[in-house]
Parts: sequence; structure tokens; C-alpha cells
Amino acid sequence: MRVLFLLVTALVAAPAGFAQYTIEGAGAPPAAAEAVDPAGLRISAAGKPWCELWFAASLPAGPKSTEESVSLPTIPHGAFLGIARFPAQAQDRRGNPIKPGVYAMRYSLHPTDGNHMGVAPQRDFVVLIPVDKDKPPAEMLNYEALMALSRDTTGMPHPAILSLAPSTEQKLPALKKEADHDWTLHVKIGGTPVALIVAGKAES
Repeated sequence: MRVLFLLVTALVAAPAGFAQYTIEGAGAPPAAAEAVDPAGLRISAAGKPWCELWFAASLPAGPKSTEESVSLPTIPHGAFLGIARFPAQAQDRRGNPIKPGVYAMRYSLHPTDGNHMGVAPQRDFVVLIPVDKDKPPAEMLNYEALMALSRDTTGMPHPAILSLAPSTEQKLPALKKEADHDWTLHVKIGGTPVALIVAGKAES
């Protein structure tokens, strides 16, 4: 069954519906080297680097979440998931800009309010925070802190986020196109297989 997701990011210079995305190894991490797997991944479109990702070497243990529609219930809210670098201007699904730079990736859940009803079967997502504003990787951040910090990524009221869900792929890492627009990276974070939409665009 195809997994649906909440929000995706899109390459400004190459619309996701037409660009062919590829994956290869990346160089050394630009930040938090002690907390991430040094084997990073570079995702390119039409031969040009779009983003580079270094995922957390381990995930903190936490009590299993009992909240509704959580697909990764053992990841604590605010957990550090890795480092992302965008070499050029990008934008998320809502059109919010993501400035070129280096970002920490943190785990969160979209709120159960009227603004988010029915957008996806799961509430899990990754929040992008400018790395110079992030807290130490071992520190957990609550929802309000994550949203405030991520708004510095876009300069707008809505934060920059990437959709996240469990992966059932056997061979990892893998980058796969789903539906008409979405490119999903299947990878392990601290031993946990996840699926992260790394490129795409909104359907409406």
C-alpha cells in the first residue's frame, strides 16, 4: 500500500513532477559530527545537488507514545534526527522558503486541530531548525520551542518540515518515486527504518 504523507519539500529550480532525483554518498557532516553517522547521503536533481543528509547515529529511548495517529511511537518528541544541508534556495510544500544553509532535524507531531484534520494518516514529521540556533543533540525540545526555532528557516509563521513515516523497504538506503510527484528516501535512523519525503509538491 502506498504511504501518504503530510508535507514535502520541493526543488525550486526543478519541479518535482519532472526532475529525476538520484542518491549518492556525501562528504563529512558540516555540524554535530559526534552525533551523526558520517556516511551521509547527497540527493541531486538533474545532476545538481539538492540536499545532503546525515542521520543520527542513535535515537534516544522513550516511553511508547499513546497519542492518536503516531506512526513512530518510540521516538521521543523533540529528538535529534540528524543534519540537513541545502546548497541553494528551496521551498516546502506550502511554498515557504528554505534558505541555503545547514539545519538540524528534530522529530515532532502535527497538532490535532482543525487546521490539520485529514491531511495524512500519520502525524509524524521532521522540523528543520537552523543549526546555529539548535540545542545540543541530546536535549529534547517541546512543540512550542521547535515551532519557534523552525520559523527562522522560513521567516514565515509556518515552520519548514518534512514528512516522516516507518519504512518497510528491505534494501536501505533507497530513493523511490511515489505517485506523480513525491520522492521518498528510505533509510535507517539509529537502526529505525523510516521513509522521508525529500522532494515533491502539493497536489493542490
